Amino acid sequence: MTETSPAAAPGTADPTRAPRSVLVTGANRGIGRAIAERFVAAGDKVATIYRSGDLPEGVLGVVGDMRDTAAVDAAFTEVEAAHGPVEVLVANAGVTRDGLLMRMSDEDFTEVLDVNLTGSFRCVRRASKGMIRLRRGRIVLISSVVGLYGGQGQVNYAASKAGLVGMARSVTRELGGRGITANVVAPGFIDTAMTAELPQDRQDAYRASIPAGRFAQPEEVAGVVHFLASDDAAYISGAVIPVDGGLGMGH
Repeated sequence: MTETSPAAAPGTADPTRAPRSVLVTGANRGIGRAIAERFVAAGDKVATIYRSGDLPEGVLGVVGDMRDTAAVDAAFTEVEAAHGPVEVLVANAGVTRDGLLMRMSDEDFTEVLDVNLTGSFRCVRRASKGMIRLRRGRIVLISSVVGLYGGQGQVNYAASKAGLVGMARSVTRELGGRGITANVVAPGFIDTAMTAELPQDRQDAYRASIPAGRFAQPEEVAGVVHFLASDDAAYISGAVIPVDGGLGMGH
């Protein structure tokens, strides 16, 4: 990563740094969308692999399925042709199939792991090839407080998100000497369309359990991701950064 001086204001383009090739999976909504918008505002070349929906202005969209290795590889090839080798990967795409343990089917378990965990692995493996050649790179995996704290009816989701921690730390040990970092961001409850659909009494109960007393804004997660991708975070790797208002303290 090139050194920058003076630093640009957060969320604005830095005229002293060349735009980077950034890939954010699932940038069509929620946290992924806010992350993509943050990198666009900073002047980077931003692309996404997504299933459907509209995208933020300035984001190159490639439709692809995280469950399909060939589709992921083809999407990376398309992004690289347009923006160059991916220098920053944010693995954000994820699904839920909530249900109590005794009633959870094999399909509900394996589908969530295939998208959330194995899908992230497919992206990390493909991105690492270019990063190794460049001898630099930033990998940020979007986990969840549930991955460390647990969640009723979310054995599959929690397992998939906890697995990202082991992935980032193993990647750090393998590639840390090549100028590549791999970190995990673990958001808590975020103010998105998904949480807005919860019954009001459920929302109130969740807020009461959060020391900060509120849900996070997607932009607050995006700010942490943007920092981990910066030159200032060059010596941070294998870390799990909670963005949960204190909900999962110590987990």
